[in-house]
Amino acid sequence: MYVYLALEILAVLVPLIYSYDRKLKFYIKLKSVAISLFIVGAFYVGGDILFTVHGIWGFNPKYHSGILLLNLPLEEWMFFIVIPYASIFLHDTLIFLFPTRQLTRQQTTIVSIVLVLFMGIVVVLNLQKMYTSIYLTVAIFAILLASSIQNAVLSRFYLTFPVILVPFFLVNSVLTGSFIAEPVVWYNNSENLGIRIFTVPVEDLSYAFSLILFNILLINYLVVFFAGKSVKSPSI
Repeated sequence: MYVYLALEILAVLVPLIYSYDRKLKFYIKLKSVAISLFIVGAFYVGGDILFTVHGIWGFNPKYHSGILLLNLPLEEWMFFIVIPYASIFLHDTLIFLFPTRQLTRQQTTIVSIVLVLFMGIVVVLNLQKMYTSIYLTVAIFAILLASSIQNAVLSRFYLTFPVILVPFFLVNSVLTGSFIAEPVVWYNNSENLGIRIFTVPVEDLSYAFSLILFNILLINYLVVFFAGKSVKSPSI
């Protein structure tokens, strides 16, 4: 059963169709999106491989293609393209539809401080749990990085991320065992807090948060970089 692959196709189908919408113009930044997905995805794939080797999570062969690369199913490699792509598209769509909706600078700072302090405390109390400690630390770093170089991104992302979580949880709940007999992706609960939202480990919130935020930050940088390059070196 190709449950994993089917979920990924469904998740990215609408974003792909509307990427060339003339009003949204998401296609303008596709080059930057592709480069970002490759660079950010490489880091997360590396972590994925290590976590799989150490038994922190694994994949049910009943629900994927059986094509493995470095112990990861093909679908897991695709995850770092499909899910961020769909999430970034939704983020941009929400900004397009609600261009004035964003937190103030002060509100953004307060949210950032609260999140960093909360996750920092959780990390300190759970250093022995690899999934919890590593990816909450990564999320903290993502917030600090965004705060220092692109704080305006956070003022919008803090509002779009809860919306992005809706389709994310629909996909992830199936992957973790909702609505099917066995999970597509299983987790070693000794390496996480053991707290689930439906069937989704709560740490997946920080995982998704940092994965999407890093991509948005890099895409914004690349869009400006390529725009500047085209101005300095116009085509003949």
